[in-house]
Amino acid sequence: MHGSNYLLAVDQGTSATKAVLFNKEGTLVDRADIPLTQHYPQSGWVEHDPEEIFTGLLSATLKVMEQARIAPNDLLGLSISNQRETVVLWDKLTGTPVMNAIVWQCQRAEELTAALAAQGSAEMVRRKTGLRLSPYFSAAKAAWILQHVPVAKQLLAHRRLLFGTIDTYLVWKLSAGRVHATDYTNASRTQLFNIHTLQWDDELLELFGLDRSMMPEVLDSNALFGSVDPSLFGVDIPIAGVLGDSHAAFFAQCCTSKGMAKATYGTGSSVMMHVGSSPIEGVYSVVSSIGYAIDGTITYVLEGNINCTGATIKWLVDDLELISSSREAGILAATVPDTLGVYLVPAFVGLGAPHWDSTARACISNMSRGVKKAHIVRAAEESIAYQIADVVYAMEAESGIPLQELRVDGGPTRDQFLMQFQSDILNVPVMKNEIEELSAAGAMYLCGLALHLWNIEDIATMRIEGECFQPTRQDQWRETLYGGWKNAVRKALT
Repeated sequence: MHGSNYLLAVDQGTSATKAVLFNKEGTLVDRADIPLTQHYPQSGWVEHDPEEIFTGLLSATLKVMEQARIAPNDLLGLSISNQRETVVLWDKLTGTPVMNAIVWQCQRAEELTAALAAQGSAEMVRRKTGLRLSPYFSAAKAAWILQHVPVAKQLLAHRRLLFGTIDTYLVWKLSAGRVHATDYTNASRTQLFNIHTLQWDDELLELFGLDRSMMPEVLDSNALFGSVDPSLFGVDIPIAGVLGDSHAAFFAQCCTSKGMAKATYGTGSSVMMHVGSSPIEGVYSVVSSIGYAIDGTITYVLEGNINCTGATIKWLVDDLELISSSREAGILAATVPDTLGVYLVPAFVGLGAPHWDSTARACISNMSRGVKKAHIVRAAEESIAYQIADVVYAMEAESGIPLQELRVDGGPTRDQFLMQFQSDILNVPVMKNEIEELSAAGAMYLCGLALHLWNIEDIATMRIEGECFQPTRQDQWRETLYGGWKNAVRKALT
């Protein structure tokens, strides 16, 4: 036997459930993933089967242990990073979900939130939660279930209905129903949690037709969330280190002081900036949230989400067939010195932060006869960096805190052209992280904190810095190009 030398991080995402194994030094040892079925009952509706998520967790865990040739009693602890805002309601006596989980992307509660906005509730919601009233968040999804699933209302009347984001449901299942809890980061994304009082808010619960009896206990991200029931793996395994996936990546990037920010590049992109120990008031262009909570200390962030970044390059590959793979984009973009003034605004599904216009539509502007394929591809690449810059500039304006550097992760960070252009347009260093599975790593670090394997200072030494891109351009270049981008966005918005 190896002794208890390993930490298991479960990264439960939208398309798969990963089990990632780390050693006591925080080094990735092995990983396994189980795909997750997407259900689309109607246009714009997205669901997951909660029981499939849980069995996927068990399967991925067994698979990674088998690959690494270790036994369950070799595990010191289990941590969870999870897709955010996805909601499950279930019967606390039988454990049976009242329906499939409603996934964060799902738009079915749009009419519900529009009605609440029409009655003037949006400002109260934003003031208490830091979030814009939206069907994206958990509250409206849970309200929809209570309005449309009779058994949910019956269970609530008998105080048998439980509410949870995916972390909460998994902890409840892993602990055989002994623990009904979430962490501050997941709570802050439900639109039911007051980020000032740090409590479930009665006015918000009433607004969405929910009840306090449904709600989980809220714990620090590095708290002990009970333990895995021995019936599952034959041994007790402590559960610690629980938080939303974007927050876990933010923590793994060691963004531990004001003005530090991370950007995760993927299909879309998420930008988070550390703003200190109290939330920024009156934020409109981005949202306020809780970055992480450790030993009773809350770290607040501003966050902006962008709809189409990597998806734009995928569009060039799959639909326009301008390039044969995403890896070609940066290489081709670098073959021309500029875009000949062309801008691509990828508002294929509207524009997210800081514009918040779901009716905006994609456009390519300022084309001349001399424009070639490389110019279009370069404009698509640049659009990713411009959108990140839009969010960063909004965060700086809302907080008054200048960006120190941007720490980046995700597949597109392998694109040298994109990373250099990002540094040039922001005029700050852009620092890659060489640790793969960053969300899993963030949860694992917090698990190690809970188990006293290391402290915050130790975690900073575990972060493996990759390439750093330094700005190389003059202010006039930056102002001219970004000014052109803003003009192009105005066209997409009209």
